[in-house]
Amino acid sequence: MLADGRFPAGGHAHSGGLEAAVAEGRVSDPDTLEAFLRGRVTTSGAMAAAFAAAACSAFGGGPPKTDGEGREGREGRIAVLDTEFEARTPAPALRATSRKLGRQLLRAARAIGSHPGLDAIATALPGGPHQPVALGATARALGLGPHAAAAAALHDAATGPATAAVRLLGLDPFAVHAVLARLAPDLDRLAAGATGHADAPAGELPAYGAPLLDISAELHATWEVRLFAS
Repeated sequence: MLADGRFPAGGHAHSGGLEAAVAEGRVSDPDTLEAFLRGRVTTSGAMAAAFAAAACSAFGGGPPKTDGEGREGREGRIAVLDTEFEARTPAPALRATSRKLGRQLLRAARAIGSHPGLDAIATALPGGPHQPVALGATARALGLGPHAAAAAALHDAATGPATAAVRLLGLDPFAVHAVLARLAPDLDRLAAGATGHADAPAGELPAYGAPLLDISAELHATWEVRLFAS
């Protein structure tokens, strides 16, 4: 359910950088789409997966302890993860998008079923947690573990732009899903790697960069006419 584009968390309105890539001529057919997706999932997607796994683990509870910022308990650990993800997202446009998607995901999750931990996160981070952090916490609230949270993050990183490609370029949906099927082994490998970071200190989580996505996001945010919000 969390990985379904129809889940009411706002992901359908975002292209994950694909709209800008199409406008710049970097994606025009299934082959260039596959190259774009491979680059995205191994950089920003893999980082999001690691943070989703870590947030899922942190949200799981455990004995009270003080985090590196002097805050205690589950909400403190989640807040530190959110701060660390902010530091790894240099583009203001992508920061804003991530928080908006995190806020919408948290709202959807709280509507599905009441959970005091999710309510506490919403109170502690009124502007919205970053999307991977919200995804990890939501996954745990729904009874999932870190590996499932990481897999959902990577699925989202691939299928969001892929779906956008059908709308932007009129690509054959069968060809696009063939691309996604070829990516499946890589997504499995990346999810396993991200799960290995689930219990790492927040400051030691990956900081994979995608500078071209950052630049394109800032340019895309200035467009007066666009099909997708990001």
